[in-house]
Amino acid sequence: MTRPPHEVSQLLVAWSDGDRAALDELTPLVYEELHRLAHNHMGRERQGHTLQTSALVNEAYVRLIDQRNVRWQNRAQFFSIASRLMRRILIDHARSHHYAKRGGGTRRVSLDEAAVVAQEQAAELVALDDALKSLAAIDPRKCQVVELRFFGGMSVEESAEVLGVSTVTVMRDWSTAKAWLQREMEREVSAEE
Repeated sequence: MTRPPHEVSQLLVAWSDGDRAALDELTPLVYEELHRLAHNHMGRERQGHTLQTSALVNEAYVRLIDQRNVRWQNRAQFFSIASRLMRRILIDHARSHHYAKRGGGTRRVSLDEAAVVAQEQAAELVALDDALKSLAAIDPRKCQVVELRFFGGMSVEESAEVLGVSTVTVMRDWSTAKAWLQREMEREVSAEE
């Protein structure tokens, strides 16, 4: 059931204005796109991740409809926030597993190569989150570009629409942010060694 993006935007605004029927009509329209976003996020996770794509969609959806301080403006804003929530859910999941790997609440398992790789990937995700927080403190828009492009799977054009900037600005921010994050993450790894 595909509807024009402006219709989704209109339903979001109606929902923000308190129209409960708009939310009921909106849900099936956004579910497929939320699932695509979740699939995109999960594609960057390790094999055998304990969180399933559908669980990520459901958790993000519950958090989205619980948003009280958001004035929904359009479809792009909604999916930008959805992507950010999914990233936060995955980061929290990785942090809790990292904590478990360090002795908090662990259960005995045999050590094999897969466990080592999973731990390294969780550590990389946490390091990326830390680097993104540092970038957000310096340049929030560049951080938003990374969230939209990398985590949200949005195109340059979609990102520009969400941020209200030109595509050239998004491309420049994307390039600069990737280089900055790479350098920052390398610095963190060097500090840990």
